[in-house]
Amino acid sequence: MQARDFAAPDKERVLATIDRWIPEEGPLLPILHEVQEDLGFIPDEALVIIADKLNLSRAEVHGVMSFYHDFRKEPAGRHVLKLCRSEACQSMGADGLIDAARRLLGIDFHETTADGAVTLEPVYCLGLCSCAPAAMMDGDVHARLDAERLATLIGEARP
Repeated sequence: MQARDFAAPDKERVLATIDRWIPEEGPLLPILHEVQEDLGFIPDEALVIIADKLNLSRAEVHGVMSFYHDFRKEPAGRHVLKLCRSEACQSMGADGLIDAARRLLGIDFHETTADGAVTLEPVYCLGLCSCAPAAMMDGDVHARLDAERLATLIGEARP
């Protein structure tokens, strides 16, 4: 999926978000969260503006953004499938489900299908260890997942 142009209205929205949060202590994370919620991702142009307004280096802002796996630099697909990679899920067959998801979708982690339907992301614990393996599709958790249920989830997300 192609990143969209960073237009003047987007810049104004980023600046308004910064203005809202800058009086607070430690505003960087709330700013990043709000920009992503508003634009669907955090474009490089926004990182430059955020760094400038907070008097931080671009490397500092990029470092925070890249540390947290939920921030994205490109728009996600219409659906986001997160597969748990924790030890509990791995011990219950998550690696096989990950391989199946890659095969069914034709993509790897941090990629989006060509039709823009699904983005595949790893997650390192959904808190469902006793019900492993687990996944999350668009914020809804799915426990005791097997290949058939995974295929159904993916099928429902694709046109």
